[in-house]
Amino acid sequence: MTIKKDYYKIKAENIINNFKKRNIEGFYVENSKAAREKILNLIQENSSVSWGGSMTLKEIGIFSDLKSGNYNLLDRSTAQNSTEKDKIYHQALSAEYYLMSSNAITQSGKLVNVDGNGNRLAALIYGPKNVIIVAGMNKVTADEESAVKRVRNQAAPANSVRLDQKTPCAKTGHCSSCQIEDTICCQTVITRRSRHEGRIKVILVGEELGF
Repeated sequence: MTIKKDYYKIKAENIINNFKKRNIEGFYVENSKAAREKILNLIQENSSVSWGGSMTLKEIGIFSDLKSGNYNLLDRSTAQNSTEKDKIYHQALSAEYYLMSSNAITQSGKLVNVDGNGNRLAALIYGPKNVIIVAGMNKVTADEESAVKRVRNQAAPANSVRLDQKTPCAKTGHCSSCQIEDTICCQTVITRRSRHEGRIKVILVGEELGF
């Protein structure tokens, strides 16, 4: 194990202890392979599974595992038209398992997320029986203020480029608090506690993943 891995593990253990105080269940794994294995261990076969848009989930390669397994996948990418896509969006809110990442996580265990459509944040707040969050240690920040700054000036610009949104941050790389139609920063949700113990599970990965 490298010094960075040692550092990530120590840092993650402290965050996981803080998760416990917030009714959130936390885990630490060293790499993407272990993250995939942990996700699959947490999901019961034949369950309904959906997910929000996430480069982290794509980078760890979990989608191929889910598609080859025995699960009822609610995958909006399979929709044939906008009506069918909208139906899957709503069905996902009743999924037994919902996968996503978090834009930022504070050292005290808060989850900070900003969204455009809000489907991902709606699922985080209420609906799916289990929410499994996967996040690289690069998303950990000192506090709530730095977490919001991270989202606005790092995650949002990168995601705007990825989604080909015509936002100022896609051109400058930093937030200008725009109010244009393409903005992906419409809702901000800070999860300071889970009302239901263990509903939210966070897998911290000792790698740099996503934006």
